[in-house]
Amino acid sequence: MRSYHLDSGAGLDGLSIRKHEDPVPGPGQVLVAVRAASLSFRELMVLRGDYVLPVKPDVVPVSDGAGEVVALGPGVSSVSAGDRVTATLFPSWQDGPFAVEHLAQLGGSLDGMLTELALLDEKALVPVPAHLSYQEAATLPCAAVTAWNALTGDGAGLRAGQTVVLQGSGGVSLFALRFAKALGARVIATTSGPAKASRLAELGADEVVDYRATPDWPREIRELTGGRGADRVVEVAGLLEQSLKAVAMAGHVACVGFVSDTAPPIDPRVLFASGATLRPVAVGSRAQFLEMNRVIEVNGLRPVIDRAFAFDDALAAYRYYASGEAFGKVVITI
Repeated sequence: MRSYHLDSGAGLDGLSIRKHEDPVPGPGQVLVAVRAASLSFRELMVLRGDYVLPVKPDVVPVSDGAGEVVALGPGVSSVSAGDRVTATLFPSWQDGPFAVEHLAQLGGSLDGMLTELALLDEKALVPVPAHLSYQEAATLPCAAVTAWNALTGDGAGLRAGQTVVLQGSGGVSLFALRFAKALGARVIATTSGPAKASRLAELGADEVVDYRATPDWPREIRELTGGRGADRVVEVAGLLEQSLKAVAMAGHVACVGFVSDTAPPIDPRVLFASGATLRPVAVGSRAQFLEMNRVIEVNGLRPVIDRAFAFDDALAAYRYYASGEAFGKVVITI
């Protein structure tokens, strides 16, 4: 089999492909023939060496993938050969709150999915929704589960009739748009120009605010909500003060990342004045993944895929994703 490897911090020059003997699953393990993998902002952080969790040397990168079960280790009973599966980013996080014992993650401290054959723990596997292709299913583990957790993982959850603000057109935001509409919410999206604004509207956004044309977009959000502010904001850029100014009193800001190059500190007065809950989101548990998949299946939801690359063109896929030109997910077929 062939696998890509890298050392975190080495950049694309450190990404190489090598041949190995096919692995043999041990007790509780499953061998999966990976059919597709997908990139997220996390993978760029691993490349640069500034990912927030440990990354082992010579790791097989990429947390997200989907494939077919081809071999079972002793004692495996929950899946069968031929099953279509993906895997949770944090294999040991089955349910409940995130904890330090769940820090081991695919494509970081554990080998990931940019490989022809992946050896995975049985407990990490999640069935692929029947209507999705392998390429579509490969986009779910990081961005989709993060979006689902951001909208529902605080206990109260997004409710029909509430307003949620989503930022940009990255993977998390586009999944959150689909989920929020499926849950009956009003969606206000922010973006950087008329072309993206048009596409967001086509995908179901009720209003779109161009933050380049309207730099004070939190004020615009308040005007669109009758001065109240949004019930929820899914914050992807790390510009938390702006989100706190856009959210309603006692609202909820889910911080899922910091794709912006600059993340200024929060003025505590803005935080207290908002009266909002500010919650960091670290993807989600297997239980949340399964719950999300039920919503995907019932509503027939499909991910937005911008472009697919061949396995041998993985470096080109990384470069394209890093360019910021994609609208939706970038997939690597295997």
